[in-house]
Amino acid sequence: MSKRARTSQAEKWIKEGRGTGIGSEYQPWLKIQDVSSLGRSTRLKGIKTNRQHEFLSDLERSYFYITEYSDFVVDIREQFPLLPLEETIVIADELGLKHPTDPKTNEPVVMTTDFLLTVDKGEGLVELARTIKMKDELLKERVIEKFEVERVYWERRQIDWGVVTELEIPKEMARNISYIHDYYDIQQYDVFQNMNQQHIEDLAMALLHRILSESKSIREITNVFDKETHMPLGSGITLFYHLLAQKIIQVDMLEPLNVEKIVVIESIHESKLKKVRYG
Repeated sequence: MSKRARTSQAEKWIKEGRGTGIGSEYQPWLKIQDVSSLGRSTRLKGIKTNRQHEFLSDLERSYFYITEYSDFVVDIREQFPLLPLEETIVIADELGLKHPTDPKTNEPVVMTTDFLLTVDKGEGLVELARTIKMKDELLKERVIEKFEVERVYWERRQIDWGVVTELEIPKEMARNISYIHDYYDIQQYDVFQNMNQQHIEDLAMALLHRILSESKSIREITNVFDKETHMPLGSGITLFYHLLAQKIIQVDMLEPLNVEKIVVIESIHESKLKKVRYG
């Protein structure tokens, strides 16, 4: 079999633009349909990137939620390819390790890093490469060998690389973000679709006033709010989640978010409320 035939799939994906682009233009190297994953593969629309993200495990998805919520992360590229293939083959050879291969053809395959993040902490943009793995997997020799190839690849590009396990991903925070993530754009929800910005701001301020002044659960407060504003039941909860997703209000995200209980508002950013554009 010729080298060209052996690498036809990789060449096809390169021509498709996989593994290239930034922001909304980025295309993951691996997509759900390409991989038989033991975990639960999922797709999610990103707020920061405004594109569909591809995750091959629950742990990857949880890590995405944390990075999506971070004020420092400005771009998220998942399933990032370590190209050119020849480079990782050479690195593996230099390390005396077997390069990952296709189990069917036994030919070398393009390696990937789970996340390439672009981070801005006020000192310019920096890229961080992160691999996501359950801690028990780190006990496997073959996993460590692959990581070593990955580490050297990123080291040669002077990009910080590291492994993230479930111990580094705050479980409750990831779960909380998963609840509010889809509420970032409130115009997806019927009652708010044709509502002007000023009206939404007024409703938000009225709801905030009630939450701050009443010692009741969010559910109790929003049920009364819905009735008094003549909106469909659940509209107040939608608005509450939207304010959280937009970080107009902030709560302790490390604690379970439970609308059946009193929720303590830690801070309110009214300036953000005024800047949000709903149209």
